[in-house]
Amino acid sequence: MHGHVVTQPMEPFEAMDGAIEVHRVAVWQDNLCWLMVCKKSGDTAVIDGPQAAEVLEYVERLGLNLTTVLNTHTHGDHVGINRDLEKRGLLKQLRVVGPARAAKDVPGLNEAVDEGSVVRLGAVEGRVMRTEGHLNGHVSYLFGDVLFCGDTLFTGGCGYLFDGPPEVMYESLMRLAALPPETRVCCAHEYTQDNLAFAWFVEPDNQALRTRIQSVWEVREEGGCVVPSTIEEERATNPFLRPGSPTIQNRLALAFGEVDASSFSAIFAATRRLKDRKDHRTSPDFRLPLDD
Repeated sequence: MHGHVVTQPMEPFEAMDGAIEVHRVAVWQDNLCWLMVCKKSGDTAVIDGPQAAEVLEYVERLGLNLTTVLNTHTHGDHVGINRDLEKRGLLKQLRVVGPARAAKDVPGLNEAVDEGSVVRLGAVEGRVMRTEGHLNGHVSYLFGDVLFCGDTLFTGGCGYLFDGPPEVMYESLMRLAALPPETRVCCAHEYTQDNLAFAWFVEPDNQALRTRIQSVWEVREEGGCVVPSTIEEERATNPFLRPGSPTIQNRLALAFGEVDASSFSAIFAATRRLKDRKDHRTSPDFRLPLDD
């Protein structure tokens, strides 16, 4: 396996007016494991992950008190950490929170949650949003101004529709897009460059996107991480949140013929199909705005 796409240290940041500290741990090639620490109690939750070694090393090095696992969905690179902790004899002593609608597939689950559930970590609490479309049962966790959204919303993109249907994923994304603009998007992968390349492929007159691409490429060329973004950034530049863009609609019409512009969920579905075709990776005339 290749090394991780992020090669520079990732500094933690405070959120919820200083009530929590959020850490990123690089695992596998592009996974981001999130650690949320309640500053008052010291209780620490890990959100998703493919395996435990890097997280346990990080927790030990910083002297953190890991008490909780939060799972967003049941793909192996998200509940793999549960299985690894179980093999190490550590899972049974932890609180394991995960989606009620996929409870049987979450190893060690002892707190099933769904839309509207409240999750507490020490002195702080967050709420659960059901964000299906990528996978049935998928949930996201919102702690104040931090959103742990698994594989639903990505920086500049969204997850594959393994279960779908597109209407369900679109509804999930629109609910996330309606969160306050300063909300930080803590997704589970560093996929930003490919996502923004596709975004430019379908909306090359978006000036906010131009600026974001130039900024992201500068950081990523040095091996830095550009996750999290904010809901404000995503609204302005993420094509899956912008079905009303005439430019995107015209690009889809070129790719697929007539697209029902009266249905934003249909436009979303067509946008996802075009991303899945990966034309932005192979088109000989496609150029990113990096030289101006």
